[in-house]
Amino acid sequence: MARGLHLIRMGHACTHEHFPGPEKEHPVIAVIAVIAIVAAILLIAWARLEVHGSDDLQEALVEPFAPAATVPVEDAAAPRPDNKLPVEREVESAVTSSRFATGFSP
Repeated sequence: MARGLHLIRMGHACTHEHFPGPEKEHPVIAVIAVIAIVAAILLIAWARLEVHGSDDLQEALVEPFAPAATVPVEDAAAPRPDNKLPVEREVESAVTSSRFATGFSP
């Protein structure tokens, strides 16, 4: 049998002794990984600025913040009644959860 490949019989639980754990990582590899992550973040930010520019960012920083209580409670949108059938609710829930699971969330 190959090293590290442990087949567990049907009906038996997987325990720590079946999978001993990862090998120790060299510290240089860990530092290189952190540097690569920082470089990727900087490259993505640079590409965003090159493609979209910085006008929208400057606008967002310059415009004043709106006060939190500008809309009276009476004028707030009333919640819509739930007129869906249980099957429709179940389908919508499944679609939403799979969308979040696959990373396609809005």
